[in-house]
Amino acid sequence: MVHRIETLAQVEAYHPAPDRILHSATHEEILSGATTDVYLVKTHEILTQRGLADTVVTAEIFAREDGILAGMDETIRLLQQYGCGARPLELWALQEGAAFKKKEVLLRIKGRYCDFGLHETALLGMLSSACGWATAARRVKEAAGDRPVLCFGARHVHPAVAPVMERAAVIGGADDASCILGAKLAGKIPQGTVPHAIFLIMGDTVTVARAYHDLMPSGENRTILVDTFKDECEESLRVAEALGTNLQSIRLDTPSERGGVTAGLIREVKARLAAAGHDSVKVVATGGLTPERILELKDAGADAFGVGSYISGAKAIDMTMDIKEVEGKPVAKRGRIPGITPSPALIRLTSC
Repeated sequence: MVHRIETLAQVEAYHPAPDRILHSATHEEILSGATTDVYLVKTHEILTQRGLADTVVTAEIFAREDGILAGMDETIRLLQQYGCGARPLELWALQEGAAFKKKEVLLRIKGRYCDFGLHETALLGMLSSACGWATAARRVKEAAGDRPVLCFGARHVHPAVAPVMERAAVIGGADDASCILGAKLAGKIPQGTVPHAIFLIMGDTVTVARAYHDLMPSGENRTILVDTFKDECEESLRVAEALGTNLQSIRLDTPSERGGVTAGLIREVKARLAAAGHDSVKVVATGGLTPERILELKDAGADAFGVGSYISGAKAIDMTMDIKEVEGKPVAKRGRIPGITPSPALIRLTSC
């Protein structure tokens, strides 16, 4: 078990290594409490010094708005690190992927406050961020309907949390993810083609398409980006002629400087492909997509969508943890109702 920071003296003695490469916290630093708010350490120290470290409380975590639940898995894992022993924590949680309402209890914890109180910051942060990403992904998937959605958001967040974000996106409804670790944590195979960089280096879209087909495993979809050099319709037809029936789809990622991916562009590309006998080739739309744009592009015939910043940039859902019982006695701060909140959707768990 990782040694926790439980006193102000330990806070003062704690010094991050001056030669550390990244600013992001390690698993050990999170578990130790190094990322918690210092006032929780003060609380822990006072309760311990006054002989109240073993006070049994019941705490509940709820959200400030509706959303989709993600992040519960690692939240429970963190609690499991410190809830073992003769008096383990009792846990009740909503299932990941479930929709929840504003003020609905997502997690109930019963046990000695000093076993979990230090980690309030981490618990709330894990749930807040993951639920925000999952909720955005659900909105995207609802707009896309039966059309596949791939999460491309890893480049928009710190790499330390990119896999958390993409896993949350899959829980929320995204069909796949491009971040290797994020996809694998979600039980998926990382998906994606190649970026504009390779086209600029090799100098021709068809040259890249042929190389991709020749060198990538047979199970990889032959999806080729077609907006780097020439008109998207022209490039789509060139690639379709070069790869024939091996071409599954083309990807449109026209930059905003050129008007972006529009419904009109999708209709024209699909029509010209069909007229040339390539009506089986699908069109994948990417680039600054939102649920509203997805609805428009889907109506124009887009077959799949790659979504990045709308998911990765989603606002975290504000979470709150309240103590509702102390040694079995109902309590609450002003404005809240004392005692356990009726929450039939919660599932009873154990910490060890």
